Amino acid sequence: MSVPNYPEFAPIELGMRNELYPSLNMITAGISEFTFSGLYLFRESYDYRISRIPGKTFVISGKKNGQSFFYTPCCVPDCGHINQLLKDHDYYRHLTEEQVSKHQVVLECNGLVVQEDRDQFDYLYDRKDLAELSGKSYHKKRNLVNAFLSSYSYEQKPLDRTTLSDALSVVDAWCEKRGIAGDAKAAREGLKLHETLSLRGAVYYVNGKPAAFCLGEALAKGKMFAIHFEKAVDDYKGIYQFINQAFAQTLPSHFKHINREQDLGDEGLRQAKMTYRPSGFIRKYRGEKASCPCKVGEIIKESQGSETLNALATG
Repeated sequence: MSVPNYPEFAPIELGMRNELYPSLNMITAGISEFTFSGLYLFRESYDYRISRIPGKTFVISGKKNGQSFFYTPCCVPDCGHINQLLKDHDYYRHLTEEQVSKHQVVLECNGLVVQEDRDQFDYLYDRKDLAELSGKSYHKKRNLVNAFLSSYSYEQKPLDRTTLSDALSVVDAWCEKRGIAGDAKAAREGLKLHETLSLRGAVYYVNGKPAAFCLGEALAKGKMFAIHFEKAVDDYKGIYQFINQAFAQTLPSHFKHINREQDLGDEGLRQAKMTYRPSGFIRKYRGEKASCPCKVGEIIKESQGSETLNALATG
């Protein structure tokens, strides 16, 4: 099925990959959601629908927490299209920093208030930093990795048809241990379709048993690698720190950065991501209709501003 022209929308289907992949692959912003696999694997979680503004961009419509939103990953469309989309959606999601700075006039013509969406910022890390864990700031991480290495016999294998069932068994064990489903359905589908979706992964064994896996893909024209799924059996102390480093070591050097996605506002996850000393963030913005005329076109950068975030990342 092909992507329909706006204002018609259709569910995202696997057969649309060849149509979507070339345009999404050219995006340089590095937003983790803006890949075909990112959209397809979470199509049910967000009730994604897709449309095309010919010659402009794809439009992805979705729902979250009872509200509707839309993405325009390839570019900001004209005032008329944005105005119509805002009539059918509650907000404009995941505007990039470049889009906000370059298209402020277009956004203003629709009376939008644009704000940083801190909970959705993707965390960026230097691949070399995660692979080496050198320096005082990574002292605790190195200790956990060394403790893991000295306590267990381990093996790392690439994700392929021979290791797929082992990776799937890790998802089952992860769900059983935590008593939640989480993103398990998307993870299973990503593992099964890793070849079709051009995903790269590794499976880890401890004392001969499947214990963890990582799965992700290239972003930003091959300069960045996004970790979409990372799961482990929690019975082994230090295993997450170990696979974090081990997988970074397997990535080719042309990947300068690793994108470990957002914290979704979870304070514990935020603290954990900050302990790995991010080198930067992929900032995302959301636009909503102003509640009063005085706020039209206002670009608000609340909570942790750019300088504060950079200080935390490098401190």
